Amino acid sequence: MNFIIFMPDEMRADAASGAYGHPLVQTPNLDRLAADGTAFTACYTQHPVCTPARCSMFTGWYPHVAGHRTLWHLLRPHEPNTLRYFKEAGYDVRWWGKNDLLTDDSLAQSVDEADFPPSGGHGGGLVRTGPEDPLFDSFLAEPHPGGLWDVSDAACVKAAIEYLRNKPDDRPFVLYLPLTYPHPAYTAPEPYHSMYDPADVPDLRPADVEGKPMYHRLIRETRKLDGIDEATMRTISAVYYGMISYSDWLLGQMLDAVDETGHREDTTVFFTADHGDWAGEYGLVEKWPSAMDDTITRVPFVVRTPGGAKGHVVDTPIEMFDLSATMMDLAGIEAKHTHFARSLVPQLHGQAGDADRRAFCEGGYDPHEPHCFEGRPSLGWTPENIYYQKGALQQSHPDSVCRTAMIRDARYKLVYRTRDVCELYDLQTDPRELRNLYDDPASADVRKRLEGELLHWYARTADVTPTDEDRRGLPPGGYRTWEGQAKSGAK
Repeated sequence: MNFIIFMPDEMRADAASGAYGHPLVQTPNLDRLAADGTAFTACYTQHPVCTPARCSMFTGWYPHVAGHRTLWHLLRPHEPNTLRYFKEAGYDVRWWGKNDLLTDDSLAQSVDEADFPPSGGHGGGLVRTGPEDPLFDSFLAEPHPGGLWDVSDAACVKAAIEYLRNKPDDRPFVLYLPLTYPHPAYTAPEPYHSMYDPADVPDLRPADVEGKPMYHRLIRETRKLDGIDEATMRTISAVYYGMISYSDWLLGQMLDAVDETGHREDTTVFFTADHGDWAGEYGLVEKWPSAMDDTITRVPFVVRTPGGAKGHVVDTPIEMFDLSATMMDLAGIEAKHTHFARSLVPQLHGQAGDADRRAFCEGGYDPHEPHCFEGRPSLGWTPENIYYQKGALQQSHPDSVCRTAMIRDARYKLVYRTRDVCELYDLQTDPRELRNLYDDPASADVRKRLEGELLHWYARTADVTPTDEDRRGLPPGGYRTWEGQAKSGAK
């Protein structure tokens, strides 16, 4: 069995058509993949920021398990990762795209070949949203100046296609494609940049929702998003949708190459993302390290595997890191470390999901760990940096990015924060998360139940211990008594 992981960056689930139901966005190739496989419509990331989310994806660990909660803490050689399991099992592991996952030493252990195209492939310059606004308020940019194959993501997909057409040997393969789109800046090559009329964008979630955490207001004030008119916000959303449709076009090129090279019947294809993006919802852009809105935490997850079900839809919660457990199950590779991911192989063959499952996400930092915050002076971010305002806000208002944990069952979502507003939503009656029920007396029993389950989850997943043999030289399964150690001079 071969594997392809096609992973756009910052694509949220509700911005796709087909099983995900967006009335405007066209994703025909993702729909095609879902028609031949299984779409999971309630998949949640384990963290709203790139690096922690990917570290979870490839270990089956929640971010708190080993402290992978920042942009800079990549997986190290002593830590497990799925790609290394496959390389050690004899797979040819190839990587084209950005690296928010492995340190250099870990990369050498885990991947046969990697190529990281320059991230500047976004192209188009950022545009002002008003005469007095700083340049980097909204991430809105001019159209990408090149053609469809002149974007860095296209170079990654083209390299993967060439690999399929000119495989160097008969080894099974894993192709990992961690792409950049639809990550801001919001821009795409034509015709995708202008594919959607801003006037046709469905109503965005309002900016003045009561009961939201402080970062909603602070981001709008800091970036002067409050001064941007509705038409511009709709343009941001429209371009974000165009970026998604462009990514879908690239997916189509990849799927065509799989068919043309005869690998359809021996290759499993995964499509998912690390987290989402507001793209105008709630009057916000991009993401935030402690944001738990569905626009940020709910991601697409579609899998096609040989012999699997076709057109199957699972609408009960799963977690993004289930990708690793599923890959290893399909390949017959046994994990040698403790993890919390679940194999989805039964669902890929038509079984229903687990209606009693909970999904968890976490994020943020607390003042006792200043090294975790973005925007700290040692990073050297200047006002010209696209993330300057974001980092400066975290430094000036650390409580706005406090430690946060989320639990989501089949109906409700609870978000617990250490220093800011907690949240509770009934996603059945309020799927857009516009009414915070955390302090609602009628919802007290639901709140108490979910907070208890969240505590149980933390206690159960607090850490993992090594599963290899004792490094002191004990024989497998054997233990020295204290007396034996004393006689031998052991201390």
